[in-house]
Amino acid sequence: MTVSENGDERRSFRGGGAPRSGGPRRDNDGRGSRGAAGGDRRGGAGDNNRGGAGNSNRGGGFNGGQRRGGEGGFTPRGRDGDRNRQQARPDEPDLPDNVEPTELDPAVRRDLLSLDKDNANTVARHLVMAGKLVDEDPELALLHARAARQRAGRIAVVREAAGITAYHAGEWAEALSELRAARRMAGGPGLLAVMADCERGLGRPERAIELGRSDEAALLSGDEASELRIVVAGARMDLGQFDQAVVTLQTKDLDAARTGEAAARLFYAYADALVAAGRVEDGLKWFLNAAAADLEGDTDAEERVAELTGEDQ
Repeated sequence: MTVSENGDERRSFRGGGAPRSGGPRRDNDGRGSRGAAGGDRRGGAGDNNRGGAGNSNRGGGFNGGQRRGGEGGFTPRGRDGDRNRQQARPDEPDLPDNVEPTELDPAVRRDLLSLDKDNANTVARHLVMAGKLVDEDPELALLHARAARQRAGRIAVVREAAGITAYHAGEWAEALSELRAARRMAGGPGLLAVMADCERGLGRPERAIELGRSDEAALLSGDEASELRIVVAGARMDLGQFDQAVVTLQTKDLDAARTGEAAARLFYAYADALVAAGRVEDGLKWFLNAAAADLEGDTDAEERVAELTGEDQ
């Protein structure tokens, strides 16, 4: 997933295959959401769900790609060589000594240059910890993200990081508030699919659909536009509008020759909507397409095929 937009520059604050902008969030057991577009909303945008759009990184902190130790100069040292750590505040989670601000993406660290160096170090380290913990312990990750926000609440990238982490922790209202703040500061469409899915999490699918119709949504393209469609289709299914969910996902990107995670997520969501609309044979076909496109095993499409064909009996 990317964070604050500034002109044409997209800044990732998670490493590896960082989530791009949205799609169904995975269940706690790591399985794919039946609600990739689905009515029970087992998933949401911007996590590493199996069966939805928006993957998360598989390791590393909020660091946007490979870790680059030593860049950025955010490690002042005293005469004795010890780190000059800013004193922790009482409500902040502990920071391990081996967590370095240089693990954060250089572009994100540049956004922290307006802060005092010691404070910038601490904020960066909290963001690194949030990124490292967001999959395995999202509640603790959120404490680190909140600590960063308390220290640097006027920096868009920090607010967006707090919003994404709150989203992973299931704190929909907090996530939505933080992501709105980040968009006001940075401009651009931001993480619109994540915001739309937060509306679903708050029981407001109509608002998710409105976001899908917004002017900002029209600025999205490629996988980001596809991910928003998946969330909007899920909102339609929340409302029992299964045929409309199918139509929402019918775009040129539904090309069975495509492979990769983004294609698999879209095919899976389309198959899920087709089954919900009573078009089981068509749904089976697209679950098969999702399984074929899913080169990394990010969805449970094969299991859905087995369910629909009775092979799991």
